[in-house]
Amino acid sequence: MVLSMSRWAGKVAVVTGASSGIGAAIVDQLVENGLCVVGIARRSEIVEQRAKQLAGKKGKLHALKADVSKEEDIVKAFKWIEKNCGPVHILVNNAGTASMGTLLETAPEDWKKTLDLNILSLCVATKEAVKMMKANKINGHIIHINSTFGHQITTYNWNVYPASKFAVTALTETLRQELAASGCKIRVTSVSPGLVATGLTTMNKDAPAEVKAALAKMPILQAQDIADGVVYALSTPEHVQVHELTINPI
Repeated sequence: MVLSMSRWAGKVAVVTGASSGIGAAIVDQLVENGLCVVGIARRSEIVEQRAKQLAGKKGKLHALKADVSKEEDIVKAFKWIEKNCGPVHILVNNAGTASMGTLLETAPEDWKKTLDLNILSLCVATKEAVKMMKANKINGHIIHINSTFGHQITTYNWNVYPASKFAVTALTETLRQELAASGCKIRVTSVSPGLVATGLTTMNKDAPAEVKAALAKMPILQAQDIADGVVYALSTPEHVQVHELTINPI
């Protein structure tokens, strides 16, 4: 199997949650490979700064301010993208959140924030991207940044977060079946990392001391490792679909 990103050169990719962590690493990789990348984030000024740093690379980064937990923001964002950059070929649903604490300790408003961002925003963004791909007869690629928590629960300290990621696993398969039934060749990939050094884990200043101590003893992935996995899935031949890619540290 020959791996190549060449067919995506000059195409439009959208990455949500692009200001830091895994999202920023994915943006870097896609720009390096010559794509026109739209990085969506609430802190768009950080993405704008990154665009300056990436100037001169094969591709180009556009910063777009939006709160993807709001449906109207997502719809407006995709309209802007189509008008200013062209139709979307790749969507990376990376934006996500989590709150530490057990189900019995955390507040319902924290649960709602997690479920809205990790599930509903992913569904809305996917719907907008697929609609655009179908209208333009694009055999695009949808990538959901999932988690190993979406397949197995190994600790109780993340309340509804594992449930939200189990939903992403189900949504990946639901979308795959819907697209296959319609004869559409848009590919769908779930990328499920284990523990990654991000603002939600080892870089979380609000994490309890005992959680920080436990995380410090565990093997850990870097954001770049997940970006490499995304590029791998995109690099496979058009007739190959990497349905699930699990990435664990050793």
